[in-house]
This record gives sequence, structure tokens and C-alpha cells, in this order.
Amino acid sequence: MSTSYPKKEKLKSKKVIEQLFDEGQSVSAFPLRLVYLQTTFDDNVIAKTGVSVSKRNFKTAVDRNRIKRLLREVYRLNKAVYFNNITTQYAFMILYIGKEKPSLTQIESRMKHLFEKFSNKVSE
Repeated sequence: MSTSYPKKEKLKSKKVIEQLFDEGQSVSAFPLRLVYLQTTFDDNVIAKTGVSVSKRNFKTAVDRNRIKRLLREVYRLNKAVYFNNITTQYAFMILYIGKEKPSLTQIESRMKHLFEKFSNKVSE
């Protein structure tokens, strides 16, 4: 798996997103929460991922967009490490549930912890 984040790996389908929040499971590593659902996609992609930041906690779009950019970047850099061995297809939504603006290193450490929790939960 490469370290790019192309359009076909982005979660955009409204149906899949609704299904993800209705039927999906979640793991948390504060201030991040990962909601995931095992599913199938037409294109040959292992995981489709979306990111979200609450408007309630961050009123200005500038702050929300900055955090989403950081989340996508950390996901892009670390996805090859965690998803190379997965054979089933998943839909992911990464939610930032904290109240203060994070740095890249903070998000990176928590994202690694989050994906380790996900790997352990799936392998059970």
C-alpha cells in the first residue's frame, strides 16, 4: 500500500456513511475516535476513510479545516503500516473529539494508538 491518499480511498458515499454510523463499531484513543464497518466496495480498495471535526467544539472553519488536514496527513503517512495485512474491506471515519487545537505530533501518537486498538479488536 502506497503513502498516497487518492480520491478512490476517500469515503464520500452518503449511504455508506449513514450505514457506518448506524451499524459500525468504534474504538477511541482520546482525542480521536475511529468508527469502522466491514463492507465491500466496487473498486479494488482495502479501506475508504473520512475525517470529521465537530462544529460545536471549533466554531471557525479555519480551525476545523486545519485539524482535518492534520488528520488526513497522519492517516496518509501511517496507513501502509497498519493496513498492509488486512484482506477485508473497511469503511472508516476518524473523528476528532477533543476541545483544544492539536499539533501534528500529538495527532500522530494518538492515531498510532488508535490503529493498534483497531488491529487488536479486529484480530480477536
